[in-house]
Amino acid sequence: MDSPLSPLSYQPYLDQLIAFGSVESRKADLLEAKAEYFRLTGEVFEDDKLFELRMASFLDYYLYDRVSPATGKTPAVEFYEQRLANTPPEEANAFRSFTETVHGIFEVRKLGKGLVRLRDLYTGKDFDVTERRHIAGLETGDILEARLIPFGGHLLFSSAFCYHPRAAVKSIKAEVKRRKKKEPERTSNELVWECARRALNMERYRQLAVEKIYDFEQKVL
Repeated sequence: MDSPLSPLSYQPYLDQLIAFGSVESRKADLLEAKAEYFRLTGEVFEDDKLFELRMASFLDYYLYDRVSPATGKTPAVEFYEQRLANTPPEEANAFRSFTETVHGIFEVRKLGKGLVRLRDLYTGKDFDVTERRHIAGLETGDILEARLIPFGGHLLFSSAFCYHPRAAVKSIKAEVKRRKKKEPERTSNELVWECARRALNMERYRQLAVEKIYDFEQKVL
């Protein structure tokens, strides 16, 4: 029988958090958060190729990152505190995992059996992510936006990704270096969101060269 905190038991805990964050009383807050997220990353529509991935990214943003104006906490923190007060500590620890996620732009450093090693482009820190599935098209040297969730002694991927083309790798790395040196006050999330907007433009303006779309001296369309 699996441990309550084994990677295989991750989904039921996540489902409880999603249900908590989606109750009717939160509907107005959810809609406000969605508008905020689209302002940050670009608005998507149902016929966009990236629609499902972007909606998964929005859900991550809402649950793990966005501090509610009403409570001053993210839904993940709210739910963890609720469970801490009402459930045994070992079960509450499962929900604490959702308050400790790592979100950023990563370079793929190694692909192994059941493992993906990533390097955070901003911090330089490496992460070994447990991943039993083969992620189609992913290669060493690729750059992607991802969220890592600590659970059961492992790091797991959330369901949200944003992939950036190989032709953009040099530009993204150069922009990270420039911002860290010239604009250290800016957060890594600002670049994550800007790159997400540029990835969306990649899908919409296929007639434009990747290098032009990921030219950080130019304003995002």
